[in-house]
Parts: sequence; C-alpha cells; structure tokens
Amino acid sequence: MILRLSRHAAALCVATVAVFIIMTAMEFLYFRRLSGGLPSLDMRYAGFTPDEGMAWLTALGRRGSEIILVWHYLTFDLLFPALLSLTMVSLILATGRRLKNFHALPAQTQATFAAVLVLPYTLADYAQNIAVARLLSDFLLANPDSLSFASALIVTKFALLAIPGTVIAAFILMAQKRP
Repeated sequence: MILRLSRHAAALCVATVAVFIIMTAMEFLYFRRLSGGLPSLDMRYAGFTPDEGMAWLTALGRRGSEIILVWHYLTFDLLFPALLSLTMVSLILATGRRLKNFHALPAQTQATFAAVLVLPYTLADYAQNIAVARLLSDFLLANPDSLSFASALIVTKFALLAIPGTVIAAFILMAQKRP
C-alpha cells in the first residue's frame, strides 16, 4: 500500500496544501482575533517561553480555548499530520525512484526508508497536539513544566519535519544532476 502512494503524490500535495491554506486562514482571520493578535502555539516553530504560552492561554480565555480546541485540534489537526505524512512518504518514493540506486532497492526497502524518515515527525506532531489540547481543555494543567514540554514538542516536530523535506530536496537535486 505504501508503495502506491508515489502514484498519488500530486493529489496528496494538492490536498495537503488546501488543508494548510484553510488552517492558515483560520489562524490569521479568526484565531488571532480570539487571542488579541497573539500567534497560536503551533505557529511558533522556535518554541515559546512558559510566560508566552500562559499569555496566549489567558488572552484566549475559556471561550477562545474551546473554539480553538474544536476548530483546530479536534478537526484539522487530527487530519493534517497524517495527510502531510502521507504526502511526504509519497514524495520520497516518487523523487527517490528517479535515482538509479534508490530505484534498484527492493520495493519494501524503499517503503521502509520513507516511513522511517516520516514517522518520527508524525508521532511528534500528534504528541504536540495532545499536549496543547490538554492545556486548552484544562487551564489547571498550564504550569511552567507543561508549557515547556509543549514548546519542546513544537520545536521537535518542526525539526523532524525538516528531515524528510531535506531528503526530498536532495533527491530532486540529485535527479537533476543526473546526465
């Protein structure tokens, strides 16, 4: 099944970009108004301090937290990490198969390679979503340790996402250099 993803790389890219555009539009057009202009924790790729996290939660209040919890974490952010992960796997397979050495590998090895590169990001993204959703659902859980943990997960998620992205870019560049 994983091997067939490369056939659907373009469709997966379009779907992923569409969901990303919707999520980004909601962030800038709706969620930032709820928080007085503060960016959501997910948007802080370099992390945040416990004070910054608490300021965001406080600015949202109970109503804003519930809205973001429902319209972001229980809808789009359940779908997006899986969709992005499938897209990354499909792109690794599609771009890798343009290379003679990668194409010569057994199909199962190609699939395992792609999955191993993407799975850490997927797990980190879902772990981060759970951590932030818990903070949004129960303000009593918001303490310096839990906020620092959520921040570390956000940084980790983006760092792990860079790995398959770098491999895809490298595969594209190597395929272009091929005579």
